[in-house]
Amino acid sequence: MVSIKLKKIGNKKYMYAEYSFRLPDKTIKKLSKLIEKKEDANKREIKDYFTKKEIESYCSFAVKKYKADAVLTAEKMCTLEAIRVEYKHLLNRLTEQQMKDVLDRFTINFTYESNALEGNSLTLRDVTMILAEKIVPKGKDLREIYETKNTREANELLFNNKIKITIKDIIKSHSILIRETGISEGFKRLPNFLLMRDVKTTAPEKVQSEMESLVAWYNGNKSRIHPIKLAAEFHAQFEKIHPFEDGNGRAGRLLINAIFIENGYPPLIIRKTMRQAYFAALEAYDNDSKPKLERFIVEKLEKTFENFFKIYVKYV
Repeated sequence: MVSIKLKKIGNKKYMYAEYSFRLPDKTIKKLSKLIEKKEDANKREIKDYFTKKEIESYCSFAVKKYKADAVLTAEKMCTLEAIRVEYKHLLNRLTEQQMKDVLDRFTINFTYESNALEGNSLTLRDVTMILAEKIVPKGKDLREIYETKNTREANELLFNNKIKITIKDIIKSHSILIRETGISEGFKRLPNFLLMRDVKTTAPEKVQSEMESLVAWYNGNKSRIHPIKLAAEFHAQFEKIHPFEDGNGRAGRLLINAIFIENGYPPLIIRKTMRQAYFAALEAYDNDSKPKLERFIVEKLEKTFENFFKIYVKYV
């Protein structure tokens, strides 16, 4: 929020618009800009000035903190920081009703695409009817309808930053996603297999310990590793463990977004048209080639922000 401060220099008084923000390491940075009258503080050009300076500060922070590479170049890190800052400002400006509209629009598309990746046959129109109009399409599979309703509930928790990378929240979010679908809650009790990936999943008796190790790895590295790399590594390992009887893909993509939201980035959508590229990126990760999945996630984050969030930035 922009505030007003008067400063006396010699015999003259000057009016400044002031703005402060917190960097990811909790450091508070203060900015000020000379203005002629109080009303100027609320002008778009003043707000845009502070936003630009905030983005520059975030960019400088990221470039200093993380080592650049072929995927996360210094330029790309700055692009991602611009997204983080713009997304933060957007959320702060939205009214409760506007936020609901954004959540509904995002959830309809996320639900359709995420479920379609797993073979759900509902169309985008079907999903819109179920979520926006509360109408159940005739002749549709009941399990697919519950999958749709459940994803809406999970996304509401997600947007409120109530899904954390803990064993408890991972099991809870999966339980929401598979409610009334006939899938068992909790970690798997029988072996399962991966589609389109030549890798063995974790045996049921080892799931608890491997998931605890993965969560411990996440908590031990979340302040050191760039969130993109953190999300890619976590997602690839989660899908390799495949801890649940079914619904691992939907749960895994929800957890990518939980990592992003915890770090101030917007959530992403992986479209069904990207199914082959998505699985190929995961398979490359299994073969110790990480850039493909990292690049894939960066591209989807940028695309989702462009299509679902940035459109609102200039209007609020």
